[in-house]
Amino acid sequence: MSTNATPKNNVTLYLKAEQNIELQSEDVFLKDIGKLTCTDAAVLAKVKTIKLHHFKEGEPQRQVISILKVIEEINSLYPNITIENLGEADFLIEHINVDRHKGPVQWFKILFVSMIAFFGTAFTIMAFHNDIGINEVFTKVHEMVMGQESDGYTILELSYSLGLAIGITLFFNHIGGRRITKDPTPIEVEMRVYESDVNKALIETADREGKTIDVS
Repeated sequence: MSTNATPKNNVTLYLKAEQNIELQSEDVFLKDIGKLTCTDAAVLAKVKTIKLHHFKEGEPQRQVISILKVIEEINSLYPNITIENLGEADFLIEHINVDRHKGPVQWFKILFVSMIAFFGTAFTIMAFHNDIGINEVFTKVHEMVMGQESDGYTILELSYSLGLAIGITLFFNHIGGRRITKDPTPIEVEMRVYESDVNKALIETADREGKTIDVS
């Protein structure tokens, strides 16, 4: 029996393509682009093995593929199948090389970024406090309440420092590697928004430049 046997006309394949896919393999198969489901197990297994793209050496390791190209490939194998796309109209596939063994260069990058984040944040906080004159405010408040001059190290400075540390911890929702609540942190939210915007920009740029892998 041929593997290209035509399924029944009432067979429907549901496809949900993701917006961004990262692969270590040079070959991109249909099963890699998202989730698929079908009432016919044989059709589903065959469709998952359809090759969509092969990353060649020297070509861009990031490609945009149209869902129409995917539908065309499926219809070439099963002309009578009904395809329902529940995901993206165009999606981005990136071939990445992941080195599981972290060398000294990677550790240096981690250390460098950590130092930039730590000292950059500290400088920003100090610059902000200097700009609003926080020392003068504390001095005035201490004189008004206590009736004497502040020596610069009072309960106000201590309380403010502890409150600032607690506030930052609660805001970023992390203590070390542990979450305080199950909600995503503000950084995670902004990173997801930024990632989505970058993906959309790359997809739109590829479409305008005619570099999208699409139907002929």
